[in-house]
Amino acid sequence: MDHIAFPNLIFHPSVYGYPIKGLSVVLLLGLLLCPAWAGANSWSTQKQPAKLGELAQSIGAYDAGCLAGAVSLPANGTGYQVMRLSRQRFFGHPVLNQFIADLGKQVARHQLGTLLIGDLGQPRGGPTLTGHRSHQTGLDVDIWFLLSSQAARRPLTAQERETLGAPSVLARNSDRLDINHWTDYQEQILKLAAEDPAVDRIFVNPSIKRALCTQYRKQTWLRKIRPWWKHDDHFHVRLKCPLNNPHCQGQAPLPAGDGCDASLAWWFSEEAQKPSPKPYKPKKPVLPALCEQLLRL
Repeated sequence: MDHIAFPNLIFHPSVYGYPIKGLSVVLLLGLLLCPAWAGANSWSTQKQPAKLGELAQSIGAYDAGCLAGAVSLPANGTGYQVMRLSRQRFFGHPVLNQFIADLGKQVARHQLGTLLIGDLGQPRGGPTLTGHRSHQTGLDVDIWFLLSSQAARRPLTAQERETLGAPSVLARNSDRLDINHWTDYQEQILKLAAEDPAVDRIFVNPSIKRALCTQYRKQTWLRKIRPWWKHDDHFHVRLKCPLNNPHCQGQAPLPAGDGCDASLAWWFSEEAQKPSPKPYKPKKPVLPALCEQLLRL
C-alpha cells in the first residue's frame, strides 16, 4: 500500500503540503489496490537484478522509477524474517537492506520480538502488477506491526510465510487502537526506525499517529511519522535518496513541526470521508530513459 503523488490530485498537508478536495477513502483505496500501470508485466517478469555501472542506482521517483544493482534481502536475519517470498519482492537498494539489518539488530537487542518484513521491490524495481504504486526505486519497505514473537517463537515455515495474515491494530469498526494488537513494542520500533538518519518518512494509519502524538508530542523523530490511508496492519518506511545516486528523485521536505496539529485532525473530519463526485483514472507514469535501458539488459 502506498502514497505517491498522483497527477492532478491535491493531497493533504500532512504528507505533501496541500489538502485533498473531494476524494473519498474508497476511491483512493481502489486506486492503490487496482492493477498497476500498463507495462508493469515487463518489470514483474524480471528475475535477476542488472547493473548500470559500479554503484547501485535508484533511478527516477518512488512511483515512476527503477533500480540498478539491486541486492536481495536474506530471508532470515537477526531480528527479522521476510514474508511472502513467492512474490519475489525482496530486492532493494543496498542502503535499504542495511537499514532493515540494522533495525532488526536493534529490535533484537531491545528484545522487542522479530520483525516480519513485507514487500521491498522487484529485481529491477519498476511498476508492480498489484499492490503498490511506489516501491519502484528500491527505497521502500513494508514492515508488519505483528511481531513474530506474538505468533511463534521460532523461524516461520515457508507455508506460514505465505498464509499468515497481518492483523489490523485498530479495534473493529472504530478508529481506536486495539490493545490486543498494539503495544509499546510497536511504538518503540517506530521510534527506532524514525531515528535512523537514512529514513525520509514513515507512513502509518492516522489513528497510530494520533496515539503517538499523545505519548511523544514534540519529539523530533515524530515529524517523520506521517498519517496515510489504511496502514493499520503495517508501516511503510521510505528512505532518502542515497548519496552518489544523481538520478534519484526525492520527495519535497516534510513540513516543520511534529505533525500533531490541525493537519492530523483533518484525517478524522467529515471532509476526509467526503465522496468524490467523479472517478479518477490515473495516467501511466513516464519512467526515465535509463529505466528502459535497464529493462533491456
